[in-house]
Amino acid sequence: MKKVITYGTYDLLHYGHIRLLERAKALGDYLIVGVTADNFDMTRGKINVQQSLIERIESVRETGIADEIIVEEYEGQKIDDIIKYDVDIFTVGSDWKGYFDYLNEYCEVVYLDRTQGISSSELRTETRKIRLGIVGDSLFLNKIETESKFVNGIEVNSIFTKNIDNLSDDIKRLPYIISENYDEFLNNVDAVYIRSKPEFHYKHIKDAILAKKSVLCESPMTLKIDEWEELNSLANENKVVLMNSIKTAYSTAYSRLLLLLKGGKIGKIMSVDSNCTRLEDVFDFDYYNKNWNNIYEWGPTALLPIFQILGTNYKSKNMIAHYIDKENKFDDFVKIDFIYDNAVASMKIGSGVKTEGYLVISGTKGYAYVPAPWWKTDYFELRYEKIEENKRYFYQLDGEGIRYALVAFVKSIESGRVLSKITPDVSKGIIKCMEEFSDSRNVIKI
Repeated sequence: MKKVITYGTYDLLHYGHIRLLERAKALGDYLIVGVTADNFDMTRGKINVQQSLIERIESVRETGIADEIIVEEYEGQKIDDIIKYDVDIFTVGSDWKGYFDYLNEYCEVVYLDRTQGISSSELRTETRKIRLGIVGDSLFLNKIETESKFVNGIEVNSIFTKNIDNLSDDIKRLPYIISENYDEFLNNVDAVYIRSKPEFHYKHIKDAILAKKSVLCESPMTLKIDEWEELNSLANENKVVLMNSIKTAYSTAYSRLLLLLKGGKIGKIMSVDSNCTRLEDVFDFDYYNKNWNNIYEWGPTALLPIFQILGTNYKSKNMIAHYIDKENKFDDFVKIDFIYDNAVASMKIGSGVKTEGYLVISGTKGYAYVPAPWWKTDYFELRYEKIEENKRYFYQLDGEGIRYALVAFVKSIESGRVLSKITPDVSKGIIKCMEEFSDSRNVIKI
């Protein structure tokens, strides 16, 4: 019996896929089809796949062409599969011609011409006509615009900013760069990514929602809980998406870490320590006029694992802050300690103080260690008493998680359901800390 194997994503299965599978089957007697896993697709740059792995497997199964379906999960698996299944022929579309010649050492390699005029990428683009506008004044706007290019169907076409000098040459070539009229800006877009200073978030979000535009906003989304609750109600009434954009929450490594912790890999969690620091020239007193306050810049990210792992129902918290400018409440170092019923947590953030930017989660069986800068990690380790049981996990990180957040945002708009990696209670918990800090409630000044 001659065995044939082929691989693909098979997103939005179409006639071109079916013809390729039929021709692959005709090469032998038994066809094995490898469907790529979501995280493996991400490492290959396919972060805009619309269907889940299960949906894609079922689509292939329903064709009745495959004799066996497997999941492709890691680099180098093709060689393992060819040996494991005693494969005679590996085949793939001709657009990969030459790329898999190294497999000739293990079996015959056949490149098949693809059906012209049909591709999943084109189908995805046809269903996504989202004109994205970006709001803000920082250099971060350039990152958002750059990362949007990796997501099919999104096109940044408008910028609302007062600091045009911060924009890259690519952004300056966009058709709409507006500095004064926010209503005019909203008329040009279907959705908005907000990176303005946090004190302006409430107004920018509210105006966008009332204009029936979906919103992806950097955290903290507001500085008051009642404002956040009002905006969520407005979003529901106007049938638009309102999402929190902490890019770390959307990164593959961080998401996988949370799943392992929930699965009890390190036992019952007793402590979370989260640090985020980066030295800035904060002693230039013009700094705070141009940048976010330290608590707003780093606080949401540092709080994210604490609230996602231990929840927001803590018994007490203690906030300590150092202010570089006390009159304007511009801090350069903050430490917050939390006490839960059966656990503790601590976070340190700083723009004028430097420490190791790690994340450590301690459990009754072991602990998780994420090295600095943990908020951009592509690697973490689970460590145990017996060193031989330690295990490292590696996941590719592209675009610091920004492009993954954009993909989730687009899918939310298309489905009409908020597919955020950040639950409402976590967003609310972050805002509560920001509100109390802003009002100097329970803050010890040093």
